[in-house]
Amino acid sequence: MNGVSPSGGAALLVVDVQPSFLRVMPAGEACLRRCRLAVGAARLLGLPVFFTEQVPAKLGPTHPDLLLAAGEGPRVFGKTAFSAFGAPGLTEALRDAGITHLLIAGLEGPVCVHQTAVAALRADFGVTLLADAITERRPEDGAVSLAALRHGGATVLPVETVFYALLGDAAEPRFRAFTELVKQAQA
Repeated sequence: MNGVSPSGGAALLVVDVQPSFLRVMPAGEACLRRCRLAVGAARLLGLPVFFTEQVPAKLGPTHPDLLLAAGEGPRVFGKTAFSAFGAPGLTEALRDAGITHLLIAGLEGPVCVHQTAVAALRADFGVTLLADAITERRPEDGAVSLAALRHGGATVLPVETVFYALLGDAAEPRFRAFTELVKQAQA
């Protein structure tokens, strides 16, 4: 997974998971469940979680379930650019936190997520796209986008694959709590 370890400078970046967008995504509810799993798992493992919101004054805030799963003081950045790296202060916040690898989830795969991943790679971040925590209006566009990103150097894996790899062993003390999160995500 390109050197991602629980203490290796990784963070979760959740892009534009706002109810107004989720409503127009055919797989919006499934994506929300997987994003909630990713946020809960990141919190459990002590990985920082960052959120972006596309034009929040007009389109509303991040889904409240995700903010709740993130715990106290979630880091939320509003933006008008499609790339999360266009959000004022985000790049500096990532650098200040020592982040070198981004786990990316969110909406919409072929637009904001794609542009975010391209910008992250250009800025020398490692990128892992959480494939089942990304959705789009047109699945065929999402598949092409993920393939292009993979070809461009991003890793594309499901949420559980990534977080089980970060845990590494069933003897890891947080393993049981993680499996509970997985069960909740399937309900």
